[in-house]
Amino acid sequence: MENIVRNKICYQEDGTKRAVVSIVIIIINVLVWSVLELFGDTLSGSYIAQHGGMHPDLIIDCGEWYRLVTAMFIHFGAPHLANNMILLAAAGGRLERAVGGFKYLLIYLGAGLAGNVLSLFIMVQERDYAVCAGASGAVFGIIGALIWAAIRCRGKIEGLTAKGLIFMAVLCLYSGITTEGVDNWAHAGGAAGGFFLCMLLYRKPRMLEIL
Repeated sequence: MENIVRNKICYQEDGTKRAVVSIVIIIINVLVWSVLELFGDTLSGSYIAQHGGMHPDLIIDCGEWYRLVTAMFIHFGAPHLANNMILLAAAGGRLERAVGGFKYLLIYLGAGLAGNVLSLFIMVQERDYAVCAGASGAVFGIIGALIWAAIRCRGKIEGLTAKGLIFMAVLCLYSGITTEGVDNWAHAGGAAGGFFLCMLLYRKPRMLEIL
């Protein structure tokens, strides 16, 4: 009975493995946003800063470095949350099945952290401070990781091609650049972080190695 329940949780009806870690991450993001929205205004920069958002003064001057991580789970309003979670749901499962849950989590958190560190560095260098939050750096990290995984698998992974993924990443970055208020450095840092972490952690299936 225990094995049956476990299989129901971990596998879909067609036998493919469920993206459990991706699902949990989405649930956490939705719950965090819901609680914050219930008790305040998630479109307010000061409110987001009070509850874990990124700001150079709070991180560097106050030593609150944990914000580099907590900011990954906080969003400015429902559309911001929805956009990131839709992308995460679409791409996260593919990467999780390719690398496994633990490595996927390492890539997700590592890429998000890389994006936030780069964003913080640029803000300090340009002395252009802002409150930043969102999972987009980590989500771009998934895309970057999928690009490397597709390259290793002869240009394709789970129906996604390396060229298509690169085009999608460039299109998303361009959209961010042409839209006001988007943390493009977090996107770029996340994508690069995900790509390089996947280089370290991903191992292509043995069948492909034999072919």
